[in-house]
Amino acid sequence: MLRVMNIRTGVPMKKSIEALVAKKLRCSPADIEHICVVRRSVDARRKPNIYLVFTVDVAFHDEEKIWRRCRDAKDVRRIAETAYVPPQPGDVVLRHRPVVVGTGPSGLAAALALARGGYKPIVFERGCDVDTRTAHVEEFWNGGTFRPESNVQFGEGGAGTFSDGKLTTRVNHPLLRHILQTLVDAGAPPEILYAYNPHVGTDILRNVVKNMRHMIELAGGTVCFQSRVTSIRRDERGRVCAVIVNGEEEYETDVVVLGIGHSARDTYYMLYDEGVVLEKKPFAVGVRIEHDQQVIDRGQYGCDAAELGLDPADYALVYHSPEGRSCYSFCMCPGGAVVAAASEEGRVVTNGMSLYRRDSGVANSALVVNVTTDDVGSGPLAGIEFQRRYEELAYKAGGSNYHAPAQTVGSFLKGSSPAEGAVHTYRPGVTWTDLHGVLPDFVTSTLEQALPYFGRKIRGFDDDGVVMTGVETRTSAPVRIVRGEDRMAVDAAGLYPVGEGAGYAGGIMSAFLDGLETANEIIRKYQPLEVVVNG
Repeated sequence: MLRVMNIRTGVPMKKSIEALVAKKLRCSPADIEHICVVRRSVDARRKPNIYLVFTVDVAFHDEEKIWRRCRDAKDVRRIAETAYVPPQPGDVVLRHRPVVVGTGPSGLAAALALARGGYKPIVFERGCDVDTRTAHVEEFWNGGTFRPESNVQFGEGGAGTFSDGKLTTRVNHPLLRHILQTLVDAGAPPEILYAYNPHVGTDILRNVVKNMRHMIELAGGTVCFQSRVTSIRRDERGRVCAVIVNGEEEYETDVVVLGIGHSARDTYYMLYDEGVVLEKKPFAVGVRIEHDQQVIDRGQYGCDAAELGLDPADYALVYHSPEGRSCYSFCMCPGGAVVAAASEEGRVVTNGMSLYRRDSGVANSALVVNVTTDDVGSGPLAGIEFQRRYEELAYKAGGSNYHAPAQTVGSFLKGSSPAEGAVHTYRPGVTWTDLHGVLPDFVTSTLEQALPYFGRKIRGFDDDGVVMTGVETRTSAPVRIVRGEDRMAVDAAGLYPVGEGAGYAGGIMSAFLDGLETANEIIRKYQPLEVVVNG
């Protein structure tokens, strides 16, 4: 098979991908047996001249003939097809079924790998199944009851279930293709296998996580909802020996995969009380900003995306202040909405979300400023209290009813009285107020510098009527559960922290990868509990 890179074509496409490949390799389309698109991206550097750029893998009827002709071409190389092969099991005997805590990406990945390997994991999820959870979240967004155990942060699929479902990652790892294929097998759209910035969308992602649960159960695993792990017991040697669920039920185990997510604050405190080594880590806080999607499309493409048949445009912006702070866009959601993402009573948290079609007509992104470990005070859990402080201020400024404080960019920059803005999507509602009162001074001062800078990058970005909503505090975990090279928590043998909550991942793909690699480490060490035939 040959990999052919840098296949460029104008937008909209006037030739088939087969014709473009044949032209680049100076062969006939009839020579091509089949084509697999590996990557598709948009090049808008010379707008309004927009190009699609493809990388494809091509099988030919006579590969040797084609290879002799183009072997010296810089955009063509020969590749071998490879399939994922699970690791060979170890020989240490497991006395009990392994436990996985959490059904976010890292927990699902670990549980699925262990189940398929014959280890029969038990998965404990503190929240509800995705259908019940979705109903609870919609009720809350419509002004109804807030539920501390069933919300945007807790429940089947983790926090990513109510997001854009972005699958981008800075990590370059051979397992990523296998992960994407696993998601496709669970119902994700096939184009995630080749799109430059792949996303699933919250509407499809809900079905994907449900299907992954069924895959785990069919492979021998057990998934339990409304089951919060309230204690992890260790023996006299410090090894994990049991977990306590909901304060009363005890399950003996040798292995606990801890995929709690970045918002399980009570679990962090439990781990701290039980002597698990934790440390502070940097994170970021800020606001959500919203624009008419056409403003972003025109800034990025030079025209409306629909005119060229392109997806709604996204952006990635960063500003470095003279004081050493950075302000950057985070979790940008084209055609989406800002959502209420609280997980504790009396606190307001924002997040962004998009459906698969990204067709709301409104773009949103977090604009956040880095928070260092020196900013938050002493102790490994100081970052949590820092987050809580500003979430409580936001709750009070919003009216103590889970409405979010909001302000226009013009009012924020000019220090004028808050006035209603043009575009805002946050439910259950917003209260117009001064965002300077709900964020640290170093965050608001950096935002004041960054907004005009971003306005020079994308025209209209800092227009007076643009709306910002606060507060965005859950960009990443403020805590790291320290682990060794064996992927176990320091001084807690058998405890395997994974994913965003452990402080070793950021986003769906890196969390999924972390969970899978940890499961593979467990597989290499232990014998399965049952023999897998044709596994």
